[in-house]
Amino acid sequence: MIMFAAGDRTGTGYLALPDQEHGPGVLVLHAWWGLNPFFKELCDRLARAGFVAFAPDLYQGRTAATIDEAKALLEQRDFEAMEAIAAGALTYFRAHPAVRGGGVAALGFSMGAAWATAMASVAPTDIAAVVLFYGADTADFARSRAAYLGHFAEDDEWEPLDGVRQIEASIRAAGREVTFQIYPGVQHWFFETNRPEYNADAAAVAWQRSLDFLQKHLLQA
Repeated sequence: MIMFAAGDRTGTGYLALPDQEHGPGVLVLHAWWGLNPFFKELCDRLARAGFVAFAPDLYQGRTAATIDEAKALLEQRDFEAMEAIAAGALTYFRAHPAVRGGGVAALGFSMGAAWATAMASVAPTDIAAVVLFYGADTADFARSRAAYLGHFAEDDEWEPLDGVRQIEASIRAAGREVTFQIYPGVQHWFFETNRPEYNADAAAVAWQRSLDFLQKHLLQA
């Protein structure tokens, strides 16, 4: 865990470096559970694949193990603090000497996907690629310069497919590259190994698609 400036606050986050100690950067934005061990291990997986990965702690140390606990964290969230932490994390990460290339990726899960989407429009010169896991939100996509990849469950009570398709259409209408993959027979959180919804087969496909996408867009950024 490292510390970084976040406005008048101090943010914390988990940083993972590849063996060569430099590479393209991926900013990991956690779901409403907080920065739990799964998201730290995800950073380690990205590092093993050759990326520099950084996950800011948007909840400042708080985590949830159940849906009810996560709902409570979301209701109690300090949005201004989260916004400062997200912005500070991006500034810190873009300046990190290990991060190479002209832009970084934002990889977000559920709640974190909304943050990834917003950041790509707020900081278009910094975010070259966006990967969304079962989370979609509106933004000023015309301001973004990123390419988008999304992974969504076909039948998802938390992220209905109609809304997903509307976001996909909005991104495409703004002239951005976008591919939303739909996974049948899985549920929200299907990628997270610590969740009962985890689906190993779908997660493996989504992981490989994500790596291919990140390599393509970050290496040429």
